[in-house]
Amino acid sequence: MSADLTSSNDVLDETLGRLAKKAGVKATILLDRATGSILKMEGQISSIHTSIGAKGDAAAAAVQNANANGGMVDSSTSTNGGGFLDESGNGDGKSDIAPADETKGARELAALVWNYVKASGDLVQAIDTEDELKLLRLRTKKQELVIVPDAKYLLIVIHDTPPA
Repeated sequence: MSADLTSSNDVLDETLGRLAKKAGVKATILLDRATGSILKMEGQISSIHTSIGAKGDAAAAAVQNANANGGMVDSSTSTNGGGFLDESGNGDGKSDIAPADETKGARELAALVWNYVKASGDLVQAIDTEDELKLLRLRTKKQELVIVPDAKYLLIVIHDTPPA
């Protein structure tokens, strides 16, 4: 592995670790920008749930569409050295994420966010072709998602929403 890649992975690990320790942060998820595959997850991953199973058709279709169109790749099949996920759940021998059945909600959320960022980027380009998407904040009654698109990655930070 090259020194630049190792250095880049160290910076990502440090950033994710620092964010995961902030008050109110439930979890952080790092996605590959091009494919939507989960590269790394930190925090309370098992607490992430979607209503795809409960609501069924529309949300499940969105996830299936992402999967079929090269979007979200199941994290259990992502492979990469340098600390990213592999078939055992990580690439460095450490157990820093939950087993695949506990991360189902995170994988579904990642697919939905990836589609959301893609659609938002298309909107920005339709408005002004010289502009680009820099940050998305999605606040609900229960939580807030801060999504930071980068050239190579999408960083998703999931916060508790403080009471008003």
